[in-house]
Amino acid sequence: MAIEMVDLLELIIAEEGSDLHLEVGAPPTLRLHGGLVPLDSPQLKPEDTERLVKSITSDFHQKMIREVGTVDFGFDFSGKARFRVSALKQKGVYGAVLRMIPNSFLTLEQIGLPTVMKDVLYRPRGLVLVTGPTGSGKSTTLASMIDVINTERDAHIVTIEDPIEFFHRHKKGIVMQREVGVDVPSFEDALRRALRQDPDVILVGEMRDLETMKAAVTAAETGHLVFATLHTIGAARTVDRIIDAFPQNQQGQIRTQLASSLIAVVSQVLIKRDDKPGRVAAFEVMISIPAVQALIRENKTYLITSVLQTGAKWGMNTLDGHLVELYMKNIISYEELITKSQDPESVIKKIKGSAN
Repeated sequence: MAIEMVDLLELIIAEEGSDLHLEVGAPPTLRLHGGLVPLDSPQLKPEDTERLVKSITSDFHQKMIREVGTVDFGFDFSGKARFRVSALKQKGVYGAVLRMIPNSFLTLEQIGLPTVMKDVLYRPRGLVLVTGPTGSGKSTTLASMIDVINTERDAHIVTIEDPIEFFHRHKKGIVMQREVGVDVPSFEDALRRALRQDPDVILVGEMRDLETMKAAVTAAETGHLVFATLHTIGAARTVDRIIDAFPQNQQGQIRTQLASSLIAVVSQVLIKRDDKPGRVAAFEVMISIPAVQALIRENKTYLITSVLQTGAKWGMNTLDGHLVELYMKNIISYEELITKSQDPESVIKKIKGSAN
């Protein structure tokens, strides 16, 4: 009997998986707690993946696959969960990867963010960056932050996403969610137009290009609280990534702008737990205190990590510091600690030092 998409979606929800992979020549495969787990079922044939993909794609999205080879979109599954889909052609046949987006929001405490981040959500203006590799939980962290603002502040929130993942209902705030490619042609265009829509808070799903970065920094400078993501690891690298995106003759100006507008950088990775099934987030948190602002302005971002190491009273910490903490509590393995750390040698010294 042919496997049906509805059964696969029910299964990923029941198993609390994060992704579903559908590829010709392999059985349907779930990502559970960071690892790939193939189902005990026959390998998918070209007609299977085509049928499964078409069961969740509109005529418009099927046309996009035929014309450009891939399409990204989101859909709701019976009110139980949302899924973000990347449907594609590879080797001339259909395939897809579906990521499950839970319907409920985690609290900042459940995510593991320090309490200082709650204060950041009440700032009237500035730029907050949530960074990390693909699949590190950035969207979940941002959605939870937006939900706190929506619940506790009478704010007009505009989100710009590709595609929309978490759905936000109006609470104390009003939320307008715009999808790139459906509601608006680009992040840059949506961000520029958002400034005319009386926003208090703007979420930019991804700062992909120079124009979007410019628009986000300008919005933060002109009285809006702006959230955005980048695929970088570490606060210093994040600042460098933005500055390096600008032409040499504009880098001095963007340093000055970032020094005054950047409020916080949260850099995160998701790690397989060693104490029980599941994954745990490790964070690096930078709060833009005067010492950090000076380093950004003076092009000394390589010294930011030193400020983080001594900035615990402001709620700051390094990624490696948090990883060591998780390891010492037996939450993650030694292997995960070393492979995910920024400076493995220093981490090993720190562990040996605490053991003596």
